[in-house]
Amino acid sequence: MSETRRKLTTIFCADVQDYTRLMGADEEGTLASLKRCREAMGRLIESHGGRVINTWGDGLIADFPSVVEAVRAAVDTQNELAGFNARRPADGRMLFRIGINLGDVIVEGDDIYGDGVNIAARLQASAAAGGIVISSTVYDQVRNKVAVGFEFLGPLMVKNVDEGVPSYAVKIGDAKDETPSAQRSGPARPQPQPAATVAEARPAPSGRRLYGVLAVIAAVLIGINLLSWQGVFWARFPVLALAVVAALAWNRDQTQFNRRITSLAIVALGIAGINLFTWTGQFWAMWPILGIAAVMGVRWSMRR
Repeated sequence: MSETRRKLTTIFCADVQDYTRLMGADEEGTLASLKRCREAMGRLIESHGGRVINTWGDGLIADFPSVVEAVRAAVDTQNELAGFNARRPADGRMLFRIGINLGDVIVEGDDIYGDGVNIAARLQASAAAGGIVISSTVYDQVRNKVAVGFEFLGPLMVKNVDEGVPSYAVKIGDAKDETPSAQRSGPARPQPQPAATVAEARPAPSGRRLYGVLAVIAAVLIGINLLSWQGVFWARFPVLALAVVAALAWNRDQTQFNRRITSLAIVALGIAGINLFTWTGQFWAMWPILGIAAVMGVRWSMRR
């Protein structure tokens, strides 16, 4: 009987987007392409110090002792497969989705089990075709060590895991590797060329830059109000709106709290502010705040 033990490892999961459709259109051609892509993926995984644990259908699972090398293997894989797919018709391309998680797993023989594996599989399922999605535990280890950009996707709900798992899309070719070459082991590797970008989205401005712009606008409004003073501080309303916008921008990038619930709390505070600024002796904001609190309670119970 195989010995059971635990270890901390980086789990790499991959599968093919629309595999059933590809098989229905051309079984033999799809199987040949799958074999070729798996051979390339296995070679790259091994070259980065990883180990292919299992393959099934169109899926593959591997583990790596190094988080950085796991992400580099995924980037190299998507770049190489992008070159392979560029020579194929659009409806016959074999696009893999990859998910990577760093977690504690149960090891039995050559297989691994546990929530760490389940999270990697869920991340892979949420990735775009030809893309990579990683957990926050991976992001914390690689954000300044690999030549890619990242886009925060928010908490990802995983079966049997109480809290949402913060996840990030890897944007290949979107950032420069900031790690000095002297800190790396082995020869310098070439910068990956843009090939497969996950979760295409408009670029968001830097948080600090946005807060600075909002602060300047608020100061200008207050200055105009004071310089044209007629006994009414009308600037309080646009300044309150700017504060709500800044809070929602902060919430978009934070990972400590559930983003949807926090958004509702920010809106509730904004409504309370309007009530106070237009105070006539009645706290009418309690009714919409009560409704928001009920929605927050329902969302919280569903998360749990």
